[in-house]
Formats: sequence, structure tokens, C-alpha cells
Amino acid sequence: MGTLVPGLCSVTMRRRPAAEVVAVAAAAGLATVEWAGDHHAPPGDRATAAALRARTADAGLTVAAYGSYLRAGGTDPAEIAATVATAVALGAPRIRIWAGTLASAEATPAQRAAVAADTRRICDASADAGIAVAFECHARTLTDDPASTLALLADVARDNAATYWQPPNDLPDAGAIATLDALLPHVAAAHAFSWWPGTQRRRLHERRALWQAAVGRLNTGDRSRDVLLEFVPDDDPALVAPEAATLHRLLGLPPRSA
Repeated sequence: MGTLVPGLCSVTMRRRPAAEVVAVAAAAGLATVEWAGDHHAPPGDRATAAALRARTADAGLTVAAYGSYLRAGGTDPAEIAATVATAVALGAPRIRIWAGTLASAEATPAQRAAVAADTRRICDASADAGIAVAFECHARTLTDDPASTLALLADVARDNAATYWQPPNDLPDAGAIATLDALLPHVAAAHAFSWWPGTQRRRLHERRALWQAAVGRLNTGDRSRDVLLEFVPDDDPALVAPEAATLHRLLGLPPRSA
């Protein structure tokens, strides 16, 4: 059996200070935090990243990843260097990136090749620091479809390249699980939330059947995967603790407290 690690994406509390993110995650009994690059850990700000690393460790938590907003496809080398340096300062074992800016059905072969080539550069720079790279699995990128994601990973052809998984918008449970089944060997982590229908935010338990099935898939083999809470209704920090309790139950873990 694999090991599933419950955690929190700091983007869940995007407008809240980092100290509050850490306190809420620890109080909810979560184990790890993915720090977002759009607010809490700006790329290139190594001092802030190092402070976050220390704050996270002091709370008894680990850093799951650096949730960057680096979009492969034409990235400035300086932006790649800043992102990797920030991840190093943060102590992040993984950098989350985005597979371009176009839906897979719209991208030309040349545009796909540019995303793959840029991803190789990001992977190579990250590998030198011992860091993995994983795509955000998201609409309007080349990872909006499992077949496109698998083709992109094959084109990238780097051992430290992987992908996240999350339920695609507006897919019923069976369709969402089918995307996980297709990607599973390459999935490093999952973003856990319940949107239904479309982007209407619901509590995690409101798609319990989906997440029970997803956990069953994720908890296979002998690898560790992070399962990270994201997008609670109304961005309400008070919901993190009860959502974390639901996540612990789904993962078959005993409730934890700070």
C-alpha cells in the first residue's frame, strides 16, 4: 500500500498571512503545506521562502511543494532560475508548473513542442537541485485531457516530471475517476476539493463517493502521494478543520490535533 499524506494548499487561504495558514493547517492536524507562488512565496524572494520553511517546520509540518505559476512554453530563463531558487529556499521537494496557456484541442504541434521543450529546461534546472516537477492538471492547458497529458509527459521524457490530479470541472464521478485511472502512474499529488456542478464549491463530503474511489486508486503501489485540500466554500478558513477531518476519514487516518 502507498502512503497518502494529508495537507493544505496555501492558495486555499490566498489572502491570509502565512502565519495564519500554518496555524490553521497545524490546528487541523494536517501534515504538509503546498506554498503558492502568487502570494505567500513570490518567485525570487528567497528570504520569504526561507522564513516560510522555518515557520512550517516549527509548526511540525513539512513543505509539500512550491505551487508556482510558471507556465511552460516560452519561459524566460531568469524566471526559471528564480522559481527553482525559491523552491530550494523553501525546502520544497517538488515544483508545480502549468502546461502552457492553450487548451489541448487548440494547440498546434509547434506550440506543444514549445511547452515540452520549456518543461525539459525546467526539469533539468530542478533536477540539479534534487527537485521534481509536476504539471497542474487544469482546463485550458495541455493537461486538460489525459491523452494530451500523457503525450506531453512522453515528449518531456524526464525522470523528474510528473503530474497532479484533480477532478475535472463538470465531469461526473465515473468520468473524473477515469481520468485518474489514465494518469495514475504519473500522479505525484492530488488537489482535493468538491466542485459540482461546474465550479460551484461544495464540501468535500458532498462528493464522498468520488473521493473514496480516488483514494482507493491513489493508495496503491509503494509510493507516497500528497492529498492537498484546496478551494473550500467561500474561502472560509473556519472550514479547513472540518474538511481536514473529512479528509482524514477518507484516507483511513485517525483524526489528528495540533
